[in-house]
Amino acid sequence: MEDRETPFLYLEMCDTPGDEYAATRVGEVLAGGRVERATWWANACRDRTDLPRKLPEFSLLGVYEVGDGFTAPSTPDGIAGHHFRRTSRPGQGRLTGRRTLGLMLVLISPRQPDQAQALRDWADFVHIRHIAEAGVPGYSMITPYENVTKGDPRFMHFYEMDTEDPERAFRTMTPLVSEQIGEPGTAEWDGWANTPELRIMYVNTFRRLGERSA
Repeated sequence: MEDRETPFLYLEMCDTPGDEYAATRVGEVLAGGRVERATWWANACRDRTDLPRKLPEFSLLGVYEVGDGFTAPSTPDGIAGHHFRRTSRPGQGRLTGRRTLGLMLVLISPRQPDQAQALRDWADFVHIRHIAEAGVPGYSMITPYENVTKGDPRFMHFYEMDTEDPERAFRTMTPLVSEQIGEPGTAEWDGWANTPELRIMYVNTFRRLGERSA
């Protein structure tokens, strides 16, 4: 976990090669103002089939640490943008003092708009809690965000990792949680893995490629 506290994140998703994205798009977003830093990340397990996906798959993730007053820019063809703010509850996990080298991006929505708070409570008090308590090697902080538009995807769980192999770290997470709460098929595990309000929009891991400050 790096020394920062980011109240807002703006994400871009595309299939542009990393070098091309860094040379063109990063500068355009930074020039819009209210951006502290940009990082860009390579998809570590493109087209994964072990989890549902409602959003189109993509190869490159741009992450912009932005401040209050930031306005999401228009996006050219082939780039999707999403603007998130921190929720009122704190992140969970551990501070390792090491650089964030990997991410897991989890995007979810309630099945119905009036289920948003129930989904948020399950995510904070059950799902993320048990992952943080498992002490998964490579995992550091897990921070919840909400879409500023309150549209889809409604919530983002931003998992930071201090490992260069985030996909490997992700694959060790579920067995470690199972050691604490029980195996799949038990009430405890099933309650951790799913809730009636949950609609999974996107899940994947990413490797850090580069960064640029404003």
